[in-house]
Amino acid sequence: MNNIQNTLKNRKDLRLMLDLIPDGVKVLDLGCGDGSFLKMLKNTKNVKPIGVENSQNAIIDCIQNGIPVINCDLNNGLKEFPDKSFDIVLLGRTLQAIHRPDDILKEMLRVGDTVVVSIINIGYYKSRFQLLFNGKMPETKTIPYKWYNTPNIHLSTINDFKFLCKSSNIKIIKEIYTNNSITAKLLPNLFAETAVFVIKNDNK
Repeated sequence: MNNIQNTLKNRKDLRLMLDLIPDGVKVLDLGCGDGSFLKMLKNTKNVKPIGVENSQNAIIDCIQNGIPVINCDLNNGLKEFPDKSFDIVLLGRTLQAIHRPDDILKEMLRVGDTVVVSIINIGYYKSRFQLLFNGKMPETKTIPYKWYNTPNIHLSTINDFKFLCKSSNIKIIKEIYTNNSITAKLLPNLFAETAVFVIKNDNK
């Protein structure tokens, strides 16, 4: 199984993102890893991809995958990119590792017409049960770290993200859950493990 198939097998949120991206658009992927997802988009949807990554090893992998990549720390913003220079900006399960999630969302909406972001829901019932019954920070497939070595510094719930969008004049266009069950649709903050949002500036 190649890297692209592995990426999609292990990341339900990326499979959802794949369906949200039209053919031929210009895509910026923040925290793109080895570029496997962008390579798939390029091959299947003829997108014009650019990745942003801070890991030197991942940057080398991107280059080997034929994906243009820029070495950039997302905590410093997106100063390298002019306003509205991309059709779509992606951020997959990385928001919680950024120092100021509110600032990076504003930057993404500045450089892109549409933003697609997936978040880990710390309010997921399995995480709640671990905290309630074990008295320890949760460890799950989406949060496979100990509390002392995790890169996740701003874990949030789905409700937290929605409140951030509302308070920042960000419009949620679409909201999808990786576990697409009736319970997740009815009570996403409790039963959705991961959520994918399509957002835009709310220009009222």
